[in-house]
Amino acid sequence: MNWQAGDWVEVRSREEILRTLDENGRLEGLPFMPQMFKYCGQRFPIYKRAHKTCDAPGSLGGLKLPHGIHLEHRCDGKAYGGCQAGCLIFWKEAWLKPVDAKVRAQAGREFVAQFPPASRCAESDVWRATKRPQQPSEPTRYSCQATEVLDFARPLKWWDARQYAEDYLSGNTPFSTIIGGFIYQTYYYGTLAFKEKWGAPARWLYDRFQALRGGVPFPRRKGKIPAGQLTPVGRQSRIRPGDLVRVKPLEQILATLDTAGNNRGLHFDAELVPYCGKVFRAKTIVERFVDEKTGVIRTLKTPALILDGVWCRSHYSSNKMFCPRSIYSWWREIWLERISEEQLYIREVVPTAEACPSAREQLSNISGAEQTVV
Repeated sequence: MNWQAGDWVEVRSREEILRTLDENGRLEGLPFMPQMFKYCGQRFPIYKRAHKTCDAPGSLGGLKLPHGIHLEHRCDGKAYGGCQAGCLIFWKEAWLKPVDAKVRAQAGREFVAQFPPASRCAESDVWRATKRPQQPSEPTRYSCQATEVLDFARPLKWWDARQYAEDYLSGNTPFSTIIGGFIYQTYYYGTLAFKEKWGAPARWLYDRFQALRGGVPFPRRKGKIPAGQLTPVGRQSRIRPGDLVRVKPLEQILATLDTAGNNRGLHFDAELVPYCGKVFRAKTIVERFVDEKTGVIRTLKTPALILDGVWCRSHYSSNKMFCPRSIYSWWREIWLERISEEQLYIREVVPTAEACPSAREQLSNISGAEQTVV
């Protein structure tokens, strides 16, 4: 199907999906995870075409994925030891069917021809496949879409122009974003901005230009703490899910990083820089997650935070530009400051009202009780 971002689809029935799976609960190497069953029979808009993805823990960069789709569903981790990473789920086109009645019948005939009624997989097989075979003395090793990405995707060279054409034609990425990404990559390598010494003038010029247009400063910076020294932790005020937080300015965050860009082992990636100075709501405290390399549950010594609506946009990663996987960014508490609803109002609404005559008039009409709340 030539589906695009925004098109509506229906998840096939449990029985139909089981017909597509092998005895290990996979289709073309992609695991169908147990929590995906609850979406059967429901209709959703396509978030993005997953025609490519990334090898998050490795160095392969971009990966090609045939017939992949992302809906706006994330893994809840319940079948995987309570993993809190919240990965975006992959769907195969075969697990979905069109909503449009004109093509629905034809798609149904093609599905039956490709996947006869006999099934090699039962729901119990899908559950069994969530764990890898192991010895009694070994730790539990989970098998999910994130751990098996190298089984269902293949290496994709960054210079393969067809991927960028599909980024645009699928509706995944606006043309202006694609052009902006290539301008950045050309500047990054063409001016030697990636060089610590020789790239300093290019980084300075980049920052000056971005400041004039209200853009993002040069995103790849080194921390200020010498390698080998302990980096600081946040005050134990413990931001909680639902709290409003403001991401600190980049310079303040750099003061918490070592020269490798890490704070207590957590890397501050270039993809986090565009969020600096902005306000979000805390979504999840990450304490445990499945290691994508080993499948073993790991526990963070210093918990991290996931913010609502904040994920990797892959604008600055040369090997995997415009990857649609939308991996949640992890934040240290020291990179954030908790703010109240009143502080948000004072900092965001009041300056706007004072600068705009009509808004200023509305502000002056606020009742005394409301002013006290502010």
